[in-house]
Amino acid sequence: MQLFSAEESARSPYPGEIHPKLTNFADEVCATLARLFAYVGVLALFGILGVHAWDQLQIDLGADAPPPPSWSVADRSYPAFALSPPDASDKTEKPDTYVILRHPGGGRKDILRWSGAGEKPVGELEIYRPGSEYGSASAAQAGLAGRMAAPGAALEAAGVIESKFGSVALLRPAGEREGSGSCLGFLRRIDSPAFRLSGWSCQGDSLPARRATIECVLNRLVLLTSGNDPKLAEAFARAELKRGACTSSADWMTEAANPSLRGAF
Repeated sequence: MQLFSAEESARSPYPGEIHPKLTNFADEVCATLARLFAYVGVLALFGILGVHAWDQLQIDLGADAPPPPSWSVADRSYPAFALSPPDASDKTEKPDTYVILRHPGGGRKDILRWSGAGEKPVGELEIYRPGSEYGSASAAQAGLAGRMAAPGAALEAAGVIESKFGSVALLRPAGEREGSGSCLGFLRRIDSPAFRLSGWSCQGDSLPARRATIECVLNRLVLLTSGNDPKLAEAFARAELKRGACTSSADWMTEAANPSLRGAF
């Protein structure tokens, strides 16, 4: 009988091949990795769909949501300004309405308005004490144009007047011709304490008459209450010392058109 050596008996029964257990293990690893990649792909797809759905929801909510808080009428607030009694040369009447607006950012607007025949607005004075919502000078001019019933129109310089608050710039819609129906705007920004005077007037048949109306309104403006703002009270007290009488005509330095000079310098 032929005997097998120990070395031959220890040999693998699958010479030249991988053991079936190793093959099965490799297959399992490959299958696990394939499933893992599939899971990750599905999760990524769900994530993309979720982000898209969230963005769409935000757009829909934004379209249906009310606009951010803005100016609102403050019915319970008391007027902080008034016009002093007119002098003999002032033909400015008392304002017909007094409206107070407040902004969530802390700003306050006191608005005095005048009306003419048929309740048609003919003038306005706004005293704006800003909060955190204070805008730029260009925004102030754009807002003034809208209040002058000329939204979107550019305003051009129309001269200056002197008031107890200093020099006040006059403005009118660009290209507007002088006439009885034209209006004249004004704007004066004071930095310390921060407040802004603006408005417009259509009263009068000529530019000098409208200039005189604006000058008288500003000179007659007085402070009733400072709202615990001593700087505002001090500013109005200093301004009152510079108050002048109302005038009915403009001089050559403040008229709307550039002065006509003759000869050479």
